[in-house]
Amino acid sequence: MILEDERAAVCDYARRLTADGLVVGTSGNISVRDGALVAVTPTGVDYGGLRPADIPVVSLDGEPVEGDLRPTSELPMHLTIYNRAADPDGAPVTAVVHTHSVHATAVSTLVDEVPPIHYMLATIGATARVAPYATYGTDALAHNMLKALDSRRGCLLANHGTITYGDTLHSAYDRAQQLEWVCRLWLLARSAGTPALLPPEEIEHVVDKLRGYGQR
Repeated sequence: MILEDERAAVCDYARRLTADGLVVGTSGNISVRDGALVAVTPTGVDYGGLRPADIPVVSLDGEPVEGDLRPTSELPMHLTIYNRAADPDGAPVTAVVHTHSVHATAVSTLVDEVPPIHYMLATIGATARVAPYATYGTDALAHNMLKALDSRRGCLLANHGTITYGDTLHSAYDRAQQLEWVCRLWLLARSAGTPALLPPEEIEHVVDKLRGYGQR
């Protein structure tokens, strides 16, 4: 079985989507790229019982390579990121996480960019934009998403959810969690009053600091 480790990782993180409250049912999806091949969650399948053999493998142009199940309907977004997105620091793009997380989706109906209420927004970039709404699974949605991702590692999808990417599945998933947390924080603060926001230059400063964060 090709991409066995990547398919197993997709299963593990797909189950985390549900456990962490980032999706409900079979919504949301995950993919991992290895060279010219992509392992991606199947469409309409409960994540609780996923096995590596259930994970379809497709080429970068979407052609099936291995697996009996059809890939997620959001495959156009995943492939658009792998084929056309560029990490701000030039890191390889090897994983994509798409969620329907509640707080981020709520924020996507209110603003055009996530307000800079906390410096952890910098895990995405200088800002986190909201891509205009388009029907799920369409090239129009992938196009809107790609524009919102310019110089960013994630964005919100209006009235839909979020999408993030990374050079590992762990980093892509962590960004999805951080984005949801920042959106939840802003909604909570906004419900109590008018939140104080950080100036754009501080977010830019933290973007630079995060390049050296953690163990090296």
